[in-house]
Formats: sequence, C-alpha cells, structure tokens
Amino acid sequence: MTIWAAKASAAKALAMLPAPNRRAALDRLRQFVPCAGASYTSNRNTDPGPGRPAAVSRLSPAVRYRLVTEQDVVAEVLGRHSFNAAGKFIQEVCWRTYWKGWLELRPAVWRRYLAELEAARSATSGSADLAAAEAGATGIDCFDAWARELAETGYLHNHARMWFASIWIFTLRLPWTLGADFFLRHLIDADAASNTLSWRWVAGLQTAGKTYLARADNIARYTDGRFAPRGLAQEAIALTEAPVGPAGTLAPLTTPDLAAPSLLLVHHEDLNPESLFAANAPVEHVLAVSDPALLWGDAARRYAGDATADAAKRASAHFGCGSTLADALDADALLSAARAAGARQVLTPFAPVGPVADRLSALEPALATEGIALRPVRRRWDAGLWPHARRGFFAFDAEIEGHLRAEGLA
Repeated sequence: MTIWAAKASAAKALAMLPAPNRRAALDRLRQFVPCAGASYTSNRNTDPGPGRPAAVSRLSPAVRYRLVTEQDVVAEVLGRHSFNAAGKFIQEVCWRTYWKGWLELRPAVWRRYLAELEAARSATSGSADLAAAEAGATGIDCFDAWARELAETGYLHNHARMWFASIWIFTLRLPWTLGADFFLRHLIDADAASNTLSWRWVAGLQTAGKTYLARADNIARYTDGRFAPRGLAQEAIALTEAPVGPAGTLAPLTTPDLAAPSLLLVHHEDLNPESLFAANAPVEHVLAVSDPALLWGDAARRYAGDATADAAKRASAHFGCGSTLADALDADALLSAARAAGARQVLTPFAPVGPVADRLSALEPALATEGIALRPVRRRWDAGLWPHARRGFFAFDAEIEGHLRAEGLA
C-alpha cells in the first residue's frame, strides 16, 4: 500500500468513529440499532480493515467517555430487538461494565499493573524488539498492519486487539504490561479497567491459566484473507503472578445535600451529567475539566477535550447556569471555581479506578479545609451491576437481564 493510500484509509477509519459530541454519538447509535441483532451476532468477529464497513458499532469512544451511556445504548437496542435477539451485542456493551466493576472491587490490581509497568520499562530500556513491535516492523504482516493502524487512527477492531495482544505476549515474548501501555497511549477508547484486564485475560492472569492464542488460520478467516501470518506461537503458556485476593465491596458514597449551593465538576470519565443530575439540582456553576495529564495518548486527549467542551455546553443549558472549561484538575482551579459559585459542595459523577479517581481523592482534603464537601454520585447502572463482578464474566452475564428488567428496559 502506498503512503497516500494508507493515509486515505486512515482518514476513512477516523470518519467511521462518532464525532466527539453527544448528538453525533446518538446519531451513530440510531444508525446502528437495526444491525444489533442477527447481523452483529453473525459478523461481529470479522475485521475487514481500516476504512471498511464492519458489523461492529464503533461506538466505543462515545461509550468510554459516556457521551452516550451503556443504558442509552441498551435502551435503544431493546426498543428494536428482543433481549435474546440482541443478546450478543448487549453482552459486548456489558463487558465494559463488568471490567469496571471487577477492578472497582479489586483496586490493588491497578496499582500492581502500574508498578509492574515501571519495572518492565526499566528492564526493556533500549530494546530493539520492543521498538520494532511499536513501529510495526516485526515482519509479521497482520501485527505490523495493526500497530500502524492503531497509531494512525486510535482504533482497532476488538478481534484484532485480541490477536495483537496474543502475538505481543506469546510470539514476540514482550512484557504484557508494555503492550497494555502501548494500547493506552494510542487507543481513543482505552480506560484503565477494560484495557488492563483484557490484556491480563489474554495473558492467562485474569482467569488463571486461561489464555488466548492467535492462530494464523483464524486471522486469515476473519480478516477476509488479508493476512497470512507466519511464525506465530503454537502454544500460549499462561503467565503467573501472586494471588490477587478476594473481591471487596463498593465504597459507600455520602448523599449530596439537595439544598446546598453546588459546583458541578464534569470530567472525562462521565460526560453526560444531565442524565445523572436533575435539572433542579442546586448547581450554581459547571466546571468542565479535560486534563491531558489524566489521559495517556494524544488521540484520546483530543477526543476527550472536544467531548468535554460539548458536555459543558449541555450541562450549562440543562442547569441554566454558566460553565467554565479548564485544562487542569487541580486544587487551585477547583477551589477558585467553588468560591466563585458560593458552593458548599462539589457534585461530580463517580470516577472508577484510574487517574481521575486518584486525582479526586488527592483533592478532597484541600476542599475540606475550606468546608467544601466532595460528593461523587454513582449511576444506578453501575451501582446495580458492579457488585455482580465478583467472579468471572459468565456469572456476571447471568445477572444482566434481571437488572435490565428491574430498570424497565427488558
């Protein structure tokens, strides 16, 4: 492929992702809904390549930042299909919920990943093999194409992500933590839970001893014959680690004071505040923050920055108040906005395990010294489903339909 053809293909691939605003995300969702049943079930594993139509929705960036929520997506789908007909697609949406819940109940796994990542970086400093993998110069046709596609578009088909991770770990024998980091630095839709735990699953850590092996015939079949990889590992011996420990419980949250003047803090973990807080909530001002330090890659930062600006406009209209955009989630910005609004509490969507949650935890004492309470609010979707992520996905999956029925969706 010439460089011009490659650029044209990347441009088409980017155009297939929803633009970073809620209206575009809803439009994409409604266009996809008719295909969420049998078509998705039959064709979801096929990756036709960048810029080509596929059976998947490509809604993952919008769902990751909650321009549309998981509940939005499932409600639209169940308005057209039965639960059984769209079960595979609903299951795929709920994988992200499951991963977040699983990590929320075991936050030490995130801290373990960060520590192992730093150790792996030190151990592989100057590695030619690592540089070749990241540059897409290994000589493995499919892997190299996916590495370049990821760098150019910020997106990979889900099946390609699994193949890529398997080749990284078992064929190239590179540390899985560095592969997870490579995804974090390039994927628009990466979050701490889904990315980390998916890589752990491929490696045989998440479900101890169960690995995913990329096979040449499977890759050829589900890429419409685009690739014929040679030299792939013929076995995938599971990695091992110290025991993770039992699942904990969700941290209880303090109920917001519905009479207290409030600052609404909007962050990139949930950019749909108008569906979380009623229009008559005591919000005096909206502070919408897109902090580059809390995201890993330029593509994600650009997408989240534009999406945050869109969320600020929607929130301002919803609450009938002013809004401010900021590029740093720090004590000075938060306290300044809270003082200007006369706020006694900061309302904010709950942030799952990851950089935003860590930053909010660090900021809470600074707010408290001025008598301002930080009040995270957890969505009913998360509160209802996360506690079921105590074991494997299939136990979690058994709870999904009941939860949807209880919420009036199924």
